[in-house]
Amino acid sequence: MSPNLEKLLASLTAARAEVAKVVIGQQAVVDLALITLLTRNHALIEGVPGIAKTLLVRTLAQVFGVTAGRVQFTPDLMPSDITGTNVFNLQSNSFTLIKGPVFTSFLLADEINRAPAKTQAALLQAMQERQVTIDRDTIELDPDFTVFATQNPADSEGTYPLPEAQKDRFMVRIRMGTPERDDELLLARRMLGQDTPEKALAAGMVKPVLNPGELASLRATLEEVMVREEIVAYVVDLVRSTRTHESVLTGAGPRATQALLLGARARAALDGRDFVTPDDVRGLAVAVLGHRIVLRPEYEIEGLTVEETLARILEQVAVPR
Repeated sequence: MSPNLEKLLASLTAARAEVAKVVIGQQAVVDLALITLLTRNHALIEGVPGIAKTLLVRTLAQVFGVTAGRVQFTPDLMPSDITGTNVFNLQSNSFTLIKGPVFTSFLLADEINRAPAKTQAALLQAMQERQVTIDRDTIELDPDFTVFATQNPADSEGTYPLPEAQKDRFMVRIRMGTPERDDELLLARRMLGQDTPEKALAAGMVKPVLNPGELASLRATLEEVMVREEIVAYVVDLVRSTRTHESVLTGAGPRATQALLLGARARAALDGRDFVTPDDVRGLAVAVLGHRIVLRPEYEIEGLTVEETLARILEQVAVPR
């Protein structure tokens, strides 16, 4: 392993340890968040209230030495509430830009599917182009701009289902479950003392692993992780199989192929390897492809899930040796 990859692994190991000080029992979730950051993508988080979604984003920002923001999406939220707006200044007799919450590094978009389509479209431009347009002026966002969006169940009252084009912009869907009993017991005990997760974060117990601007150099190091041609072909075949499977109405597009390749490379680096294996691809298949697939209604009525469909596809596509 090259010195650059050794430095990358050391930084990721340290980041895991720092996040674990306040986010308890969510190691798989933390790893998916790190993969999202390493590949300069965005993540969709699903989970019941109170399982540390906001705390996770705040902690990651502190660990990587960047800023974090949060916006609560509601049905009356306007695009200018996200991007900002120009306000006339009487003293200077000119317009002054009041920046919105997207002008940060890590943005937690809470309950994103409660906002109407026009507001979601404003966020979509920020996610895809990392820039926003305000009164016909285009303004660049932070190079590390990353959206961690939470979503309510589709049948919740007052929600607007995310369009396929917007879901495709999220590299992974992270499902945060409730912690195991031992982890929840540890959390309950800590809440009775002085080392609650929120107090620990506020008191500076979580130490920065990187200085501002160093995240870009970590991302560049990923290019040293080797991806064999057989792995590339395996990823392409997997994604293409989602478009032809009998139970699938809409399969994953080429952006999913890119996401799965980049994610597998980051997963290999997290495991301390400088090469990608088929297990890296298979381990990320559900997280990367699950939210991009739409099943045929007749199969949904029978109770078939996307996860079961992907399991069948993974069994059918030949694994390279």
